[in-house]
Amino acid sequence: MKKWQKWTTAVVVVAAVAGGTKAAGWWGSNPSSDKNTLNYAMSADVQTLDTSKATDQYSNLVLGNTESNLLRVNSKGEPAPDLAKSYKVSDDGLTYTVELRSGLKWSDGSKLTAKDVVYSWQRMVNPKTASQYSYLASGVLNADDIMAGKKDVSELGVSASGNTITFKLDHAMPQFKYLLAFANFAPQKESVVNKEGDKYGTTADKQIYSGAYKFEGWNGTNGKFKMVKNDNYWDAKNVKTKTVNWQVVKNPDTALKLYKQGKIDRVSISNSPEMYSANKNNKDVKSAAVAAATYLEYNQANNAFLKNQKIRQALNLATNRTELASQATGGTRDAAVSLVSKGLTKTTSGEDLAAYVKPGYTYDKKKAQQLFKEGLAEVNQGKMKISLETDADSVISKNTVDYIKQAWESTFGSDIEVTEKVVPFKQRLKDSQSGDFDVVVTNWNGDYQDGSTFYDLFASKDAGYNDGKFTNESYFAAVKKADTTDATNASARQDDFKDAEKALMDDANINPLYSWKASSLVRSNVKGVVESPVGLTLDLTYAHRK
Repeated sequence: MKKWQKWTTAVVVVAAVAGGTKAAGWWGSNPSSDKNTLNYAMSADVQTLDTSKATDQYSNLVLGNTESNLLRVNSKGEPAPDLAKSYKVSDDGLTYTVELRSGLKWSDGSKLTAKDVVYSWQRMVNPKTASQYSYLASGVLNADDIMAGKKDVSELGVSASGNTITFKLDHAMPQFKYLLAFANFAPQKESVVNKEGDKYGTTADKQIYSGAYKFEGWNGTNGKFKMVKNDNYWDAKNVKTKTVNWQVVKNPDTALKLYKQGKIDRVSISNSPEMYSANKNNKDVKSAAVAAATYLEYNQANNAFLKNQKIRQALNLATNRTELASQATGGTRDAAVSLVSKGLTKTTSGEDLAAYVKPGYTYDKKKAQQLFKEGLAEVNQGKMKISLETDADSVISKNTVDYIKQAWESTFGSDIEVTEKVVPFKQRLKDSQSGDFDVVVTNWNGDYQDGSTFYDLFASKDAGYNDGKFTNESYFAAVKKADTTDATNASARQDDFKDAEKALMDDANINPLYSWKASSLVRSNVKGVVESPVGLTLDLTYAHRK
């Protein structure tokens, strides 16, 4: 294939703004030295503040900093007590007993109780809620039957007595302690949910907050809003920052300019090849692990070509992941070797899980052409015409579809026609969830440090994130074995994950592209930020400016 290049003159633009100017505006004068205020940007819009329904990283970034759960992941990557005073696990791993702190309050001053925790878990598994994250509760007693409509939510294995909450599981779940720190399982106040109805979480004032900050100024569509200190948070005395200003900045070059002008305290340089190249040696650069992956999903529900295994295998074999990572991302991503990303967790021997489970994805143009020809003959519908969808909010996303379109069309010639579909982030999410796509670029950031945060995405044909609606019984069986029979056997479990990866590759249900890396310019006078490769990647609870 001809060398593919998508780099532009943006390097010059980046260099031109390096000087910066002293800033004033809605942030106030000299924002980078204001000890009461922090300033941040996000690259896409907040979608919802409905705790049970948020799925994108931007909504969860807000919820994770404004809602508290029983536990909170600390700087060592371990879940530690937050709303909980303590918790204990039974010897068989089937019972978690949590004791709430006394005197907890919501942001409006009303009591936060153990019943609010129970209600949130019940709402998550209630089929009427239609939460994409409901699958995470699978393993809690009766959760599967409730989600299937066979039992009432009142039968869920989560109960409250005074300040004590008891979780009953039907099998051991090594990841369960992370769920007690996961924003989507944070307490919800039933009276607020019922009062707001369909408007719950659609604006900042249609939600109530239990965390270190309250959210203000978001009307559901605007791009400037803020978090303000929640004086009713149980540990408010140790929350030093009064205001965290946020704005949506979709253009990476604009975000970089704002950082260098002192208007924001952090900017990713991993979202643009040009930006990374021009700034990777800056003294403010900070690198952090991020357990995120990019992969292609094939719609096997309503596309005759993509239902064909040989065609999917051919598309995978025609994807040169090493070249793609180099040319489309400028080295800001690593070529994927598996579905699970690098840096998520390690095996019992200390090896990175991604390296252990890698099934052997390769680039083989000749074999790809052979399988594609055979697949077309089996489908017998002539030329293959498909759309390749991504969102418009990332330079790398556009670069990626440009590369893949050229790679596939140059490999298969006149037998294929690929149409790029570049849409806003919100539209891409909607199309993925509704199955309105042929091939879609999907990004996934793990929720907790365990392989199941990736493998459970496709635990069944009807799993919440199986957007392509594929059926792969070998994969399903391997994941189920890891989640049940081998749940307490770490060695056997990692072998189950390895079997799952091989089943995915053999049937070409997805096409892994990248494993992410994170590099950012970070204001040196901002301390106390907790970064995590999964879940809430930026915890500002105790962040402050010195």
